[in-house]
Amino acid sequence: MKKVVAGIVVAVLLIAGLSLGVAGGVFGSPDPPATSDTPNVAAAEDSAEVVQTESSGSDQSAMELMEQAAKDGKYFFGFFWKDEGEQTSAMKKVFEDAVAKVAERVSSAVAQVTDTAERQIVREFGLDRAPMPLVLVVAPNGAIMGGFPSEFTEEKLLGALGSPATEKCMKSLQDGKLVFLCVQNDSTKLNTESLQGVEAFKADERYTEFTEVVKLDPTNSADAKFMGQLEIDPQTKVAVTAFLAPPGVMIGEYEGATKKDDLILALQNASAACGPGGCGPSGCGPR
Repeated sequence: MKKVVAGIVVAVLLIAGLSLGVAGGVFGSPDPPATSDTPNVAAAEDSAEVVQTESSGSDQSAMELMEQAAKDGKYFFGFFWKDEGEQTSAMKKVFEDAVAKVAERVSSAVAQVTDTAERQIVREFGLDRAPMPLVLVVAPNGAIMGGFPSEFTEEKLLGALGSPATEKCMKSLQDGKLVFLCVQNDSTKLNTESLQGVEAFKADERYTEFTEVVKLDPTNSADAKFMGQLEIDPQTKVAVTAFLAPPGVMIGEYEGATKKDDLILALQNASAACGPGGCGPSGCGPR
């Protein structure tokens, strides 16, 4: 599983400004690469202020702080850097300002990837192969909610915070599972009918182990961004089901009732269309 996680992170971080939420193309579009206006880091290094190796003033490593954050039910924001320079100093300031605004919800660490004390987290996430500096955002359940290399803003970092439903959805996809995102509440119609096909699909012994069902209330403002990325109307009057495959591929979206046979056929068609490797590192779920 560690190799899978490292591969995911590297793939995310190699695309400038791209968070894992858009990796599959279904959750939005990546930002364009940095232009020629990006500071010349190499030329600025000689005059840059020295950035101290630290882990938020703690003697703990970044990995230990991330594990403690999970126990405390908090997000982990990690700022990782390699070389001192103007870019590193500027992005560290952006990082610190963002973290200060959500201190009650976030634990943070600032770590140099060449520090031997950080060897575990560097190996876990493949950070030695990623552009620097970068910020890694991890939810309490272990879901990687964002990877932001080289240049980023406070808005982008704070935008990586999600709701429990979003976090569960992301973690399941990163674990290589199929996800049924069931958007409904007490006011939506056909709730029971929309779950019938989903539950029958998950009950099938071929798919049980690889399927996760996540319920999301369309009126929850914390999920507004996620639903917008999925193009689901928060004012929907009827239950909606989104069928997703790793790393973030939309297999189908259904309004109202679902049927097991239709879902299986959609999965088979999507898997066949994705090519020999399927729709991600492990394909479109079980074959």
